[in-house]
Amino acid sequence: MESWVPLFDIFLNSPTPETKASLWLKQSFNVTSSSLSSTTTTTTTTTSFLSLLRKPLDATATTKGVMYIQTLPPMLQSRILSFLAFDNKRFCTGDLARLAREILSADQEVDFWVKRAARNLLDVLSVSNYEWIYGLNLDSSEERVDHEEFESVPAWLESAASANNDLVLTWLPLSPDELISRPSFGAFESREDSFSFTEEGLEEDFRELTDKMEVDGAANVTIEAEFLAMAASLRTQVMIFESSAQTVALAGEIRQLCLDKGGDPFAVLGLIEPWKADDETASVLISCLSTGNEDELAWPSQVLCSIVLPKLLVLEEPAPRVLLTSTIEYCKLRQRAAVYALLTPLILRSEGINNPICDVITRIVRECLHPAHASAFCQKLLCRGKDEWRFIILPCHQCLMSAELVWTESLFNLFQNILNHNVTLSQDSIDHLVYRVQQLAERFSNSLKFGNFLLCLITKCAPLLQSHKLFLTEAVHCTNTFVTKSILSKLANF
Repeated sequence: MESWVPLFDIFLNSPTPETKASLWLKQSFNVTSSSLSSTTTTTTTTTSFLSLLRKPLDATATTKGVMYIQTLPPMLQSRILSFLAFDNKRFCTGDLARLAREILSADQEVDFWVKRAARNLLDVLSVSNYEWIYGLNLDSSEERVDHEEFESVPAWLESAASANNDLVLTWLPLSPDELISRPSFGAFESREDSFSFTEEGLEEDFRELTDKMEVDGAANVTIEAEFLAMAASLRTQVMIFESSAQTVALAGEIRQLCLDKGGDPFAVLGLIEPWKADDETASVLISCLSTGNEDELAWPSQVLCSIVLPKLLVLEEPAPRVLLTSTIEYCKLRQRAAVYALLTPLILRSEGINNPICDVITRIVRECLHPAHASAFCQKLLCRGKDEWRFIILPCHQCLMSAELVWTESLFNLFQNILNHNVTLSQDSIDHLVYRVQQLAERFSNSLKFGNFLLCLITKCAPLLQSHKLFLTEAVHCTNTFVTKSILSKLANF
């Protein structure tokens, strides 16, 4: 145990525990003798560390006991699991998978971030386990003896692949004719389809929401007189803040009118106009208007797009702390709603994002989204056509939206912040960013923010930019800032 104290100290105090822990592990147990000796020692070392983490405490004949890692503070557990995902090649895949599964199946309540880190570890392992399939020869009679669940190709797929020699992929029984004949889902013909959401269990919610968004305004919806009177009364109360207790009661009445009494939430919220409340009232409403279901999409999206989004769309100064804090806490538990009802509409602001909005989006991405989710969000934003963007907004605020991305200094600064958060962008996202750099280099020739973005992009994503070296060099030559020479120097070293 004593030999691992420095490692636990890194997890506890370092702002970048994954990289420092990996470096410590390499330096502390590096063997300078033969390669075989080094490999054996490293394997033994990592096995010892995992054994310590999985060591059962207070185990009896009838109980399994609690693992050592489960006795640590949640923050420490989360950092350890993130490190194991980051440096998973040093460890036995089976032992890592068992550790993650045991944490997720624990009887006691598991912290939200610990659960996410354990799931991410399993995701990383599943990706690495499938790398062998691309080189698999289905005609071979050899069988892998070390594969785990879901790692082998099913018999029906092997027979189908061997019966067809004209395949798109050697391991997938899909011919070119079948691929061409399949319908394309790259474009959507109707507005409702442009908001459709294909994740399992959420498509129905999105269709219900988009049906409501076909309405041009709340006045076009037939609302009973009782709802109109109640909404008018609540609109008056929203504008007056007397105490937090009264605001909590007000939130309960709004939720009851929208959900329990069968009202149309979009129409009712449009009548109440909760975005006109002061920041303190809005923060209380955000905290209280929750159904308690983390997988819920519809209601959390309506809360964000009716209270927070309108305030942020017109933001010209730094966001009030009380509003930003409550919004971030809400988005931590409602990531899908945060993406579709807050982040995407903000970035598609008709005038483009400014510095205050950039700071808000950066904090939400950094504190509420996993880096993998942030990467997927960037890919959808950059690589989909404007008819395929999916977001949620009240009809009365659609005039504040743009039909396409408006590229400003702050938008480039946002992508720089995302890259600095160690978000790994996909190749097609990088390709699109390079295309925009080529287009806008002259326009932002004297912009330091644009120059800093280029320097960050080339530093963080060098392996993905090899094919773009010539185009980037031409674009950088159009700039004239004190970082131009540094950028050209890095490009020359590609």
